[in-house]
Amino acid sequence: MNYFLSNTFMNSKKMTKTQEKKKVFKFKNFEIKQDQCTMKVGTDGVILGAIAPIEGVNSILDIGSGSGLICLMLAQRANKATVVGVEVEANAYKQSVENGQNSPWKKRVHFENESIQDYSKFSDQSFDLIVSNPPFFSGGTFSYNQERNNVRHTIKLPNGDLLQSARKLLNKGGKFVVILPVMEGLRFKDMAKTYRLFCTEEIVIKGKESKSDERLVLIFEQEETNELKNSKLIVYNEDESYHSDFIALTKDFYLNF
Repeated sequence: MNYFLSNTFMNSKKMTKTQEKKKVFKFKNFEIKQDQCTMKVGTDGVILGAIAPIEGVNSILDIGSGSGLICLMLAQRANKATVVGVEVEANAYKQSVENGQNSPWKKRVHFENESIQDYSKFSDQSFDLIVSNPPFFSGGTFSYNQERNNVRHTIKLPNGDLLQSARKLLNKGGKFVVILPVMEGLRFKDMAKTYRLFCTEEIVIKGKESKSDERLVLIFEQEETNELKNSKLIVYNEDESYHSDFIALTKDFYLNF
Protein backbone atom coordinates (compact mmCIF):
# COMPACT_ATOMS: atom_id res chain seq x y z
CA MET A 1 0.00 0.00 0.00
CA ASN A 2 1.27 3.49 -0.84
CA TYR A 3 0.57 5.63 2.20
CA PHE A 4 1.07 9.02 0.58
CA LEU A 5 0.33 9.18 -3.13
CA SER A 6 -3.43 9.31 -2.56
CA ASN A 7 -2.72 12.50 -0.54
CA THR A 8 -5.43 11.72 2.01
CA PHE A 9 -4.66 11.80 5.70
CA MET A 10 -6.17 8.71 7.26
CA ASN A 11 -5.23 5.64 5.21
CA SER A 12 -5.62 3.22 8.09
CA LYS A 13 -8.60 0.90 8.07
CA LYS A 14 -9.92 2.64 11.16
CA MET A 15 -10.45 6.14 9.80
CA THR A 16 -10.00 6.66 6.05
CA LYS A 17 -13.54 6.22 4.75
CA THR A 18 -15.13 8.15 7.59
CA GLN A 19 -12.82 11.14 7.38
CA GLU A 20 -12.79 11.45 3.59
CA LYS A 21 -16.58 11.69 3.51
CA LYS A 22 -16.63 14.53 6.00
CA LYS A 23 -17.12 18.02 4.69
CA VAL A 24 -15.61 19.30 7.94
CA PHE A 25 -12.37 17.90 9.37
CA LYS A 26 -12.21 18.59 13.09
CA PHE A 27 -8.97 19.13 14.99
CA LYS A 28 -8.53 19.80 18.69
CA ASN A 29 -8.52 23.60 18.40
CA PHE A 30 -10.03 24.35 15.00
CA GLU A 31 -11.89 22.79 12.12
CA ILE A 32 -11.43 22.77 8.37
CA LYS A 33 -14.39 23.03 6.03
CA GLN A 34 -13.24 21.49 2.76
CA ASP A 35 -16.25 20.80 0.53
CA GLN A 36 -15.19 23.60 -1.86
CA CYS A 37 -11.52 22.56 -1.97
CA THR A 38 -10.16 20.20 -4.60
CA MET A 39 -7.45 18.85 -2.30
CA LYS A 40 -8.65 17.70 1.10
CA VAL A 41 -6.88 17.49 4.45
CA GLY A 42 -3.91 15.23 3.78
CA THR A 43 -0.87 13.71 5.41
CA ASP A 44 1.56 15.93 3.53
CA GLY A 45 -0.06 19.15 4.68
CA VAL A 46 -0.45 17.98 8.27
CA ILE A 47 3.19 16.93 8.49
CA LEU A 48 4.37 20.22 6.99
CA GLY A 49 2.23 22.27 9.37
CA ALA A 50 3.46 20.30 12.36
CA ILE A 51 7.15 20.05 11.47
CA ALA A 52 8.12 23.42 9.97
CA PRO A 53 10.53 25.21 12.36
CA ILE A 54 8.93 28.17 14.16
CA GLU A 55 11.61 29.29 16.63
CA GLY A 56 12.01 33.06 16.43
CA VAL A 57 9.41 33.33 13.66
CA ASN A 58 7.18 36.42 13.58
CA SER A 59 5.83 36.26 10.02
CA ILE A 60 4.76 33.22 8.00
CA LEU A 61 3.69 32.71 4.37
CA ASP A 62 1.97 29.60 2.98
CA ILE A 63 2.21 29.39 -0.80
CA GLY A 64 -0.81 27.56 -2.21
CA SER A 65 -2.71 27.61 1.06
CA GLY A 66 -5.80 25.70 -0.10
CA SER A 67 -8.31 25.30 2.73
CA GLY A 68 -6.03 27.16 5.15
CA LEU A 69 -5.02 24.01 7.05
CA ILE A 70 -1.28 24.71 7.25
CA CYS A 71 -1.84 28.38 8.05
CA LEU A 72 -4.02 27.51 11.03
CA MET A 73 -1.62 24.83 12.26
CA LEU A 74 1.25 27.31 12.16
CA ALA A 75 -0.86 30.01 13.81
CA GLN A 76 -1.54 27.57 16.65
CA ARG A 77 2.14 26.68 17.03
CA ALA A 78 3.63 30.16 16.57
CA ASN A 79 1.31 32.03 18.90
CA LYS A 80 2.62 35.53 18.13
CA ALA A 81 3.26 35.24 14.41
CA THR A 82 1.19 36.76 11.62
CA VAL A 83 0.29 34.22 8.93
CA VAL A 84 -0.53 34.90 5.27
CA GLY A 85 -1.90 32.32 2.87
CA VAL A 86 -1.76 32.91 -0.88
CA GLU A 87 -4.21 30.81 -2.91
CA VAL A 88 -4.99 31.26 -6.61
CA GLU A 89 -8.13 29.07 -6.74
CA ALA A 90 -11.19 31.19 -5.89
CA ASN A 91 -13.26 28.49 -4.17
CA ALA A 92 -10.42 27.31 -1.98
CA TYR A 93 -9.59 30.91 -1.12
CA LYS A 94 -13.18 31.64 -0.03
CA GLN A 95 -13.22 28.54 2.13
CA SER A 96 -9.85 29.38 3.69
CA VAL A 97 -11.18 32.82 4.65
CA GLU A 98 -14.16 31.16 6.32
CA ASN A 99 -11.93 28.67 8.13
CA GLY A 100 -9.65 31.46 9.30
CA GLN A 101 -12.53 33.57 10.57
CA ASN A 102 -13.92 30.61 12.52
CA SER A 103 -10.55 29.89 14.15
CA PRO A 104 -9.11 31.29 17.40
CA TRP A 105 -6.44 33.11 15.37
CA LYS A 106 -8.59 35.17 12.98
CA LYS A 107 -6.78 38.38 13.92
CA ARG A 108 -3.40 36.93 12.93
CA VAL A 109 -4.31 34.92 9.82
CA HIS A 110 -4.95 36.56 6.44
CA PHE A 111 -5.53 35.13 2.95
CA GLU A 112 -4.91 36.53 -0.52
CA ASN A 113 -6.62 35.31 -3.71
CA GLU A 114 -3.90 35.61 -6.34
CA SER A 115 -0.99 33.74 -7.81
CA ILE A 116 2.26 33.73 -5.90
CA GLN A 117 3.88 35.13 -9.04
CA ASP A 118 1.74 38.26 -8.80
CA TYR A 119 1.90 38.42 -5.02
CA SER A 120 5.69 38.32 -4.96
CA LYS A 121 5.88 40.90 -7.72
CA PHE A 122 3.78 43.53 -5.96
CA SER A 123 4.02 42.75 -2.23
CA ASP A 124 6.40 44.73 -0.06
CA GLN A 125 6.08 42.23 2.79
CA SER A 126 8.71 39.62 3.61
CA PHE A 127 8.63 36.59 5.89
CA ASP A 128 10.69 34.69 8.45
CA LEU A 129 9.16 31.37 7.38
CA ILE A 130 7.73 30.36 4.01
CA VAL A 131 6.10 26.96 3.54
CA SER A 132 4.55 25.19 0.58
CA ASN A 133 2.98 21.83 -0.19
CA PRO A 134 3.43 22.40 -3.92
CA PRO A 135 2.13 20.61 -7.01
CA PHE A 136 4.62 18.03 -8.16
CA PHE A 137 3.40 16.20 -11.29
CA SER A 138 5.18 17.65 -14.32
CA GLY A 139 4.04 14.89 -16.65
CA GLY A 140 1.91 11.76 -16.76
CA THR A 141 -1.79 11.31 -17.38
CA PHE A 142 -4.10 14.20 -16.59
CA SER A 143 -7.43 13.87 -14.82
CA TYR A 144 -10.74 15.00 -16.31
CA ASN A 145 -11.01 17.27 -13.26
CA GLN A 146 -9.22 20.45 -14.37
CA GLU A 147 -9.15 21.95 -10.88
CA ARG A 148 -7.41 18.81 -9.60
CA ASN A 149 -4.93 19.01 -12.49
CA ASN A 150 -4.12 22.60 -11.57
CA VAL A 151 -3.42 21.60 -7.98
CA ARG A 152 -1.55 18.35 -8.59
CA HIS A 153 0.45 19.31 -11.69
CA THR A 154 3.00 22.10 -12.06
CA ILE A 155 0.73 24.04 -14.43
CA LYS A 156 0.04 27.24 -12.54
CA LEU A 157 3.06 27.01 -10.24
CA PRO A 158 6.24 25.82 -11.99
CA ASN A 159 9.10 25.05 -9.61
CA GLY A 160 11.13 27.95 -10.95
CA ASP A 161 8.36 30.43 -10.15
CA LEU A 162 7.95 28.94 -6.67
CA LEU A 163 11.66 29.22 -5.93
CA GLN A 164 11.98 32.71 -7.36
CA SER A 165 9.00 33.92 -5.31
CA ALA A 166 10.27 32.29 -2.11
CA ARG A 167 13.73 33.81 -2.57
CA LYS A 168 12.26 37.28 -3.09
CA LEU A 169 9.90 37.11 -0.11
CA LEU A 170 12.19 35.43 2.42
CA ASN A 171 13.74 37.54 5.14
CA LYS A 172 17.46 37.34 5.74
CA GLY A 173 18.00 34.38 8.03
CA GLY A 174 14.55 33.00 7.18
CA LYS A 175 13.64 29.45 6.15
CA PHE A 176 11.70 28.04 3.21
CA VAL A 177 10.16 24.60 3.75
CA VAL A 178 8.51 22.23 1.26
CA ILE A 179 7.27 18.65 1.27
CA LEU A 180 7.63 16.59 -1.92
CA PRO A 181 7.86 12.98 -3.12
CA VAL A 182 11.44 11.73 -2.98
CA MET A 183 12.48 12.03 -6.64
CA GLU A 184 10.74 15.39 -7.11
CA GLY A 185 12.31 16.58 -3.87
CA LEU A 186 15.82 15.68 -4.99
CA ARG A 187 15.32 17.53 -8.27
CA PHE A 188 13.85 20.50 -6.44
CA LYS A 189 16.82 20.60 -4.07
CA ASP A 190 19.27 20.77 -6.97
CA MET A 191 17.22 23.40 -8.78
CA ALA A 192 17.01 25.57 -5.65
CA LYS A 193 20.75 26.18 -5.74
CA THR A 194 20.35 28.23 -8.91
CA TYR A 195 18.06 30.55 -6.95
CA ARG A 196 20.55 30.83 -4.08
CA LEU A 197 18.44 28.71 -1.77
CA PHE A 198 20.38 25.92 -0.10
CA CYS A 199 19.00 22.84 1.61
CA THR A 200 20.25 22.78 5.21
CA GLU A 201 17.94 20.07 6.57
CA GLU A 202 16.26 17.02 5.08
CA ILE A 203 13.60 14.94 6.85
CA VAL A 204 12.71 11.59 5.26
CA ILE A 205 9.07 10.53 5.68
CA LYS A 206 8.31 6.80 5.61
CA GLY A 207 4.89 5.14 5.66
CA LYS A 208 6.45 2.22 7.55
CA GLU A 209 10.00 1.39 8.56
CA SER A 210 9.96 -1.58 6.16
CA LYS A 211 8.77 0.51 3.20
CA SER A 212 10.63 2.77 0.82
CA ASP A 213 11.01 6.47 1.55
CA GLU A 214 7.85 8.32 0.48
CA ARG A 215 8.36 12.04 1.05
CA LEU A 216 11.06 14.57 1.81
CA VAL A 217 10.63 17.65 3.95
CA LEU A 218 13.29 20.05 2.72
CA ILE A 219 14.36 23.15 4.65
CA PHE A 220 16.15 25.86 2.67
CA GLU A 221 18.12 28.90 3.76
CA GLN A 222 19.96 31.66 1.93
CA GLU A 223 23.36 30.73 3.30
CA GLU A 224 25.05 27.54 2.15
CA THR A 225 26.29 25.14 4.81
CA ASN A 226 28.79 22.30 4.70
CA GLU A 227 26.67 20.07 6.92
CA LEU A 228 23.21 18.82 5.96
CA LYS A 229 21.04 17.82 8.92
CA ASN A 230 19.22 14.53 8.36
CA SER A 231 16.38 12.88 10.26
CA LYS A 232 13.47 10.49 9.70
CA LEU A 233 9.76 10.36 10.54
CA ILE A 234 7.73 7.13 10.43
CA VAL A 235 3.94 7.35 10.19
CA TYR A 236 2.83 3.75 10.85
CA ASN A 237 4.01 0.73 12.78
CA GLU A 238 4.05 -2.58 10.91
CA ASP A 239 0.61 -3.43 12.33
CA GLU A 240 -0.77 -0.17 10.85
CA SER A 241 -1.18 1.51 14.23
CA TYR A 242 0.33 4.98 14.39
CA HIS A 243 4.02 5.21 15.11
CA SER A 244 5.11 7.06 18.24
CA ASP A 245 7.04 9.55 16.04
CA PHE A 246 3.87 10.56 14.22
CA ILE A 247 1.78 10.71 17.38
CA ALA A 248 4.35 12.93 19.10
CA LEU A 249 4.45 15.26 16.08
CA THR A 250 0.69 15.65 15.69
CA LYS A 251 -0.73 15.12 19.19
CA ASP A 252 -1.55 18.82 19.60
CA PHE A 253 -3.86 18.61 16.59
CA TYR A 254 -5.65 15.30 16.18
CA LEU A 255 -8.65 14.48 18.32
CA ASN A 256 -7.63 10.81 18.49
CA PHE A 257 -4.12 11.40 19.88
